[in-house]
Amino acid sequence: MVVEDERKRSGVHSLEGQCAVVLGGTSGIGRSLALGLARHGVSVVASSRNEASVSAIGDEIEAFGVRTLRVCSDVADRGSLVQLRDAVLAEFGSIQILVNSAGMTKRTPTLDVGEETWLRIMDINLTGTLRGCQVFGEPMLEQGFGRIVNVASLSTFVAFHEVAAYGASKAAVGALTRSLAVEWAPRCVTVNAIAPGVFPTALNRKIIDSPRGQELVQRTPMGRYGEPEELVSALIYLVSPQSTFTTGQIVVVDGGILASGVNQ
Repeated sequence: MVVEDERKRSGVHSLEGQCAVVLGGTSGIGRSLALGLARHGVSVVASSRNEASVSAIGDEIEAFGVRTLRVCSDVADRGSLVQLRDAVLAEFGSIQILVNSAGMTKRTPTLDVGEETWLRIMDINLTGTLRGCQVFGEPMLEQGFGRIVNVASLSTFVAFHEVAAYGASKAAVGALTRSLAVEWAPRCVTVNAIAPGVFPTALNRKIIDSPRGQELVQRTPMGRYGEPEELVSALIYLVSPQSTFTTGQIVVVDGGILASGVNQ
């Protein structure tokens, strides 16, 4: 009865016709998730700082027969997120889904990490996720329905070599996800995260193309890199009507790396 009441309030029975915003959605994992949502009939606004990339992915999204907007934003700039939110609400009327996918990393021995670099990584990965949740969570809480999915990392759970700032930021994303899930559950806004294993992207291309990348594949029980669609499947569950009772979870999609207990 509670589930049905929530669906009646939201007017949502399937993903078709819903509106999603994907921050950091024009490249890498964010791009794959944005296009995956579009394939499932969701109108998707994939935003980033790069105007050319925003325009290009807008064309790809429209090719699936759904609507979009081409609006740039920067997760380090709250004002730009507010402008994006207001533009999406003006065009679509409501926002059901938010994906926080913007992120950055820098591989450096920890003794050599300057405070500027540390703070920049924290600002993009952690505080940027918070800004997205605050700005887009507000109308979700007002309408009594929303699905927020943050992009976490294996670094949310285990340590990797010479990426202390990234690891700390992603561990905090996990904590933020759980905290917001508990706080917003009574308002029917779920907050979950996806933790990808090794998926080739522009962000990790140098590692993928190095001996370290081959080592990671060898330490993955399935013996291969992940495919984008395997992340999309996890996302689709977390934003679908079937996930009504799922919140505060970090879904690991890693081919068995964490389960193997191998020291990375």
